[in-house]
Amino acid sequence: MHGYGPMPQQPTTSRPSPATLTTVRVILVALTVLSCGLLGWAPMLRLAIVTRRPRDWFLLVVVIALNIGLFAFIMATPDDPDEMSDAAALFMMLWILGLLAGVITYYLYAEIRHYNTLGAPAPYSAPAHPAPPLPYQQQHPAQHHQPQPHQPPNPYTAPATPPTPKPAPQRLDQVRAELDELSDYLRQENKDSRDGEGR
Repeated sequence: MHGYGPMPQQPTTSRPSPATLTTVRVILVALTVLSCGLLGWAPMLRLAIVTRRPRDWFLLVVVIALNIGLFAFIMATPDDPDEMSDAAALFMMLWILGLLAGVITYYLYAEIRHYNTLGAPAPYSAPAHPAPPLPYQQQHPAQHHQPQPHQPPNPYTAPATPPTPKPAPQRLDQVRAELDELSDYLRQENKDSRDGEGR
């Protein structure tokens, strides 16, 4: 049975400090502006190296072609500004301004977005240790809340039921007396009727 060795760590992309990134951006933007766009390929080259995306390499080739064309156009114009036509001067100005705006805007946007996706490096990351096992009572909290089995009530502790009300003895005596009087009256009536018949 073969053992598994440690997994090789993947190389992480180092993120420069914010101060370094700001300095590099300022230098590249200043070079592009001071050269009237002729060095616009420099920030695009850095961007393509940093991101390594095919689109950025393609845009680098486009910017280099525009820089070569601008340089050739400037060399073809006469040295005396008075001899240059207004249309040629306007075309060269629009070319320079469009190149400057496009290169600087895209370079700053793409590089800032690229480093934001990488995320800022954490200053300190504590080593991950497995959490200690919880005590048995904490792992099984349901044991503390188990319902108690139902127990029959204790007859000695059960509350005494109130006695049923009994009829009052006075009422019974009164009824008995009335019955006695009624029976005496019937006997007397029966006796009187017999005496009358005997006569």
